Amino acid sequence: MKKLFSNGLLGLMLLAALSYPFDADSMADNAAKPEAKAETNSDAKGEAKVFEEPPLSVTAHSITVGGKILKYHATAGYIVLKEEEGKSLVKEAGQKPPGDTTAETESSKTKDGLKPKAKIFFVAYTLDDAGDPATRPLTFAFNGGPGSSSVWLHMASVAPRRADLTDEGEAPPPPYGLTDNESTWLDLTDLVFIDPVSTGYSRPVAKEDAKQFHGLKEDIASVGDFIRLYASRNTRWLSPKFILGESYGTTRAAGLSDYLQDRYGLYFNGIILVSSALNFQALQFSPQNNDPYIQFLPSYAASAWYHKKLPADLQAKSVAEVVAAARTFAANDYTTALGRGDLLSAAEKTRLAGELSRLSGLPASDILLWQLRIKDEQFFTHLLRAEGKMLGRLDARFSGFRYEPGADALGNQQEYDPSSEAVNGPLGAAFNDYVRRELQFESDLPYELETDVEPWNFGDAENGFPNTVENLRRAMTRNPYLKIWVTCSYYDLATPFFAAESVVASMNLNPAIRANLRFSYYESGHMLYIHKPSRVKFKADFEAFLKDATSQAPVHSAARVGN
Repeated sequence: MKKLFSNGLLGLMLLAALSYPFDADSMADNAAKPEAKAETNSDAKGEAKVFEEPPLSVTAHSITVGGKILKYHATAGYIVLKEEEGKSLVKEAGQKPPGDTTAETESSKTKDGLKPKAKIFFVAYTLDDAGDPATRPLTFAFNGGPGSSSVWLHMASVAPRRADLTDEGEAPPPPYGLTDNESTWLDLTDLVFIDPVSTGYSRPVAKEDAKQFHGLKEDIASVGDFIRLYASRNTRWLSPKFILGESYGTTRAAGLSDYLQDRYGLYFNGIILVSSALNFQALQFSPQNNDPYIQFLPSYAASAWYHKKLPADLQAKSVAEVVAAARTFAANDYTTALGRGDLLSAAEKTRLAGELSRLSGLPASDILLWQLRIKDEQFFTHLLRAEGKMLGRLDARFSGFRYEPGADALGNQQEYDPSSEAVNGPLGAAFNDYVRRELQFESDLPYELETDVEPWNFGDAENGFPNTVENLRRAMTRNPYLKIWVTCSYYDLATPFFAAESVVASMNLNPAIRANLRFSYYESGHMLYIHKPSRVKFKADFEAFLKDATSQAPVHSAARVGN
């Protein structure tokens, strides 16, 4: 999560599947340690052996939601990503894998003659006695990074169990705890949480290079293959299907929408984009790119309002009213001014700096010094500078003390993210205990909440701005039943809501297709669900989205017009 756009990349910020249809109770009794046979390629005599997939851990649980007891099974473990002879998964993504690994892994084949490539870790939740699988919705969930596991959506958002945070999303004093999730989506949909290669417990198999999975197209191809495997192995091709992606996970989700239709003929009912990052041009602060300065301004205004740094007349308004005023200025006067650049007169610059100061809570003198352009890190470090504090990037409601207040004359470097520090400890501790104690999965590998996957291969966009909104536009145009839900948080300073609005507005969709889009707004940050009121609203909004996506009338595209 906090890796989103780190290390100078725009680096914002999964292959898994259950076993073949199984008797969950008997599998739970017989499940062995998941790594017992993970990479056994030869016996004691040095003879090659067939590669066997690690067994899964299946456990029975229950939770009370809305006064009703829900019984369910959780499945934790690996599925092995495989490759057909002569049909590289990486090649399907348009990228040749680094090095020639064929000779190294040729002796290690699966029972069906395929070559293993990576072990993908996942956790799935399936409601018992849910009736016909063709009517039971199924949601695949992942976070972003790139390089993030799914621990945030898993341990803080929609799963049946979650880390115990305060209602505002703050960490309590350690040791941390787990609690039932009153806002789980399990009563509405089965859930599968996926960790991409190199994150969580997911790893390439022996002698395979993880870099072959570290890229925009490579990642989409591998996650797409997981979804195909899961639907096939669990007879879920006829189920209503949804994708829930957050942050760089929305980049992945938008790419998957088009890829899955093209590659496998697999069509989804809906895609949920949480804290959207579809076009990096709206998010990357770089020379001659004015977009981010415009897109971030309404989020600056909301954050300054939250910390009571705006003038009295604006502070008296609601956050929605402040945001509306900032949108209007950003989309009109501010956009025009930045486009004129050095052609602005001194008087115009002074007037604009004054208005930017009103909306951001920052001194007009600083804004003039920055040529009317407020970078995100300047805002993080300057709004609360007098108190020796800085704002959270992922959630501007949070603040933390500077290491050396005032040591930097410009104060333009965020030393850490207070909003990440607020949740990483509880979520990491909760998952590492939960996966062993309750899911009965054990591994000596570290569970990588976030890992370094740089350099990430952005392919054609490596020297430009990665963009998967065109993939989404194509998928929506070809599939008139595909519903898209965009969630926006006022205090998200990593993926600002105005950027999501602007990028989606640029899709140039037919009005009939545009009707399949909806937006929801939350008084929270990047991880909207850590804030209890927002988490409750998130579920209610999902229920409405689910009903809309699964109760559509047929589109009569072959109907004759006129006589």
